[in-house]
Amino acid sequence: MTPKVAKQDSAKALPFRYQFAAGAIAGISESVARYPLDVVKTRIQLQHGVVVDGEGYTGVVDCFRKIIRNEGFSRLYRGITAPILMEVPKRAIKFSANDSFSPFYQRLLNAPEITQPLAILTGASAGAVESLVVVPFELIKIRLQDRSNAGRYTGLLDCVVKVVRQEGPLALYNGFEATLWRHIVWNAGYFGCIFQVRTQLPDPATAANAKAQKTINDLAAGFVGGVVGTTFNTPLDVVKSRIQSVAKVQGVRGKYQWAWPSLGVVMKEEGFRALYKGYVAKILRFGPGGGVLLVVYSAVMDMFSA
Repeated sequence: MTPKVAKQDSAKALPFRYQFAAGAIAGISESVARYPLDVVKTRIQLQHGVVVDGEGYTGVVDCFRKIIRNEGFSRLYRGITAPILMEVPKRAIKFSANDSFSPFYQRLLNAPEITQPLAILTGASAGAVESLVVVPFELIKIRLQDRSNAGRYTGLLDCVVKVVRQEGPLALYNGFEATLWRHIVWNAGYFGCIFQVRTQLPDPATAANAKAQKTINDLAAGFVGGVVGTTFNTPLDVVKSRIQSVAKVQGVRGKYQWAWPSLGVVMKEEGFRALYKGYVAKILRFGPGGGVLLVVYSAVMDMFSA
């Protein structure tokens, strides 16, 4: 049987500025709702070894409980300014770059339709572009979320100033290589799955309620894409968080330097399961979050198309 090929979305014909705006709105909507899960994820990832005598976090619920009890509810939103500022370019670039790479690769490879390999390639390319923008924001966010830095930085601007002053301007791009791989892997899995899932679902054009069917399709495709992307990129996210959490000291070589060697260090010292620290929190965020992203993005693009 010939595999069903996903049709080109008419929204892709819209100008770049509309793609950018739709991605930005989708990103902010998802980020604000699920930011506490990101804080919990980071805390668990930065935790070395196993929990002893109640010190540390045994899981997502335990982490939420201890942060609220010991530091206050507002701590779950510490550092949110950085991702809010980041979400506009990050999510906007994610979707607009993916939409722009699709016709580019179709022309380059003389492909009349989008295929599964092409969807993965465009997603990976979009992730590489996205990573160029997000690294400084990610570093500041990680520093502010890390409990060990609670008394070091008073907020976003204070953190930026101190990092630049104490470590140099290039320190804002610490962890760039790990961030690059993280975004390439996540976007390849996300957009690749969106393509595949959409081909297996009913065509909205033939449904009794086309708008409702399209929303269901986007929610399902985005959810599966978020879960798969997260499953593949969590180990890279763990080492990225650890690389970016530690201030660079001149003449001192950090324990975690590059993504792939750092994976080996974590696995050797803490076991394979340590590479998936924070996985549950990430799935709780990026599974539903991936669906929300796609639904909001598609809805905004449809609004612009009207």
